[in-house]
This record gives sequence, structure tokens and C-alpha cells, in this order.
Amino acid sequence: MNTVRFAERLCTPSKVVCIGRNYVEHIHELGNEIPSSMVVFNKPNSAVTGTLRFISDDTRFEGEICFLMMGGAIAGVGFGLDLTKAQIQNHLKTKGLPWERAKGFDGSAVLGEFVPFSGPLESLRMTLHINGALAQEATYELMIYKPLDMIEEIKSFMSFEDGDIIMSGTPKGVASYNLGDEFVGRIYSGDLLLMESSWRVE
Repeated sequence: MNTVRFAERLCTPSKVVCIGRNYVEHIHELGNEIPSSMVVFNKPNSAVTGTLRFISDDTRFEGEICFLMMGGAIAGVGFGLDLTKAQIQNHLKTKGLPWERAKGFDGSAVLGEFVPFSGPLESLRMTLHINGALAQEATYELMIYKPLDMIEEIKSFMSFEDGDIIMSGTPKGVASYNLGDEFVGRIYSGDLLLMESSWRVE
């Protein structure tokens, strides 16, 4: 089973619960409609990895604020990349089919270290730099659905196991990437840097 690091120990998420279309400008950049209800999909444990690999020319990165769950509540925060096979997803969407082939493949949930967090969720923001340039930035205020709303909705039909992760959606700025690219994702509480994760594309 694949693991993530949290507070100097390893946790094994049974699943990664992802929130889609949670930032208006990202919805617009992909030409999607604003959903009438929360878009929720899962990645299996086999998707979890600490390594960012080049998959294909059309695979895109989506940087996200991520939450680690314990006892049904948020225990930690970290940075993650939701990798998406764009051409396959576009085909599946036109057919009204599920997204697993485009979203749930092995290595598609690239996760850094999680740190304990009990501060105000409203203070959270994230940045993603690629090769030194700012590629994505997100704040709590820009989320359509806030973290507590996500938890309530998910709990209405699915249980959390300790160590499960919520990926809260991606802001505008998604794109494909190349071998050797340097990714640095940071999570802040206000101006305080909580954690930083970095990857070089293999």
C-alpha cells in the first residue's frame, strides 16, 4: 500500500477524494460549465506517489491544497498534484463516461508531506512554481465549495478512513509539463509558510 508522510510518521490513505471544478477561472479556462452541485471523484491508493513522472505529452498538472483526515476531521494540510490525461478525459466527458482512466491511473496523485493544521481554514493559500515561475495560486476565498462543505458532502454518501486525503480542486494555470521540470508547491496560512514540497520530473 502506498503511504504519505504526516507529522514524522507514515499514513496509508485508502483513497484520495477529489473535488472537481472548484475554482471559477479554472472552469472557464477549460471551457466547462459551472456545476450545479459538487463534483466528487476518487483516486485509489495505487494512484498515491511521492514521485512526479512524465506520463505523456497531453498529461497536465493540477496543483491543489490537500487535507489529511483523522477521526473524520481535518488533521493536516499538504500540497498535491492531480495529474490528468487530458485527451482521454475529454473523450470520456463527451461520452458521459466516468473519468477513472484519465484521473485514477497509477501515480496520478502526487503528494508531498503533510503537516498538522488546526488554524483557521480561511487563512489557507497555495502557490505552485515551475522552473522558478509562478504557475498557479489559490486561496480559500476563491473556492466555490469550502473545505467543511466538502467534508459534509462526502460524508453524506461515503466514510473517511484515517489517513484519507481530500484534494480540494485546482485554480487556473493548468498545463502539460516536461522531463526535468522543477516543481515547488507551497502551502501558507496567511503569510506563514506551513510547508513546501518539490519535485523534479522524472
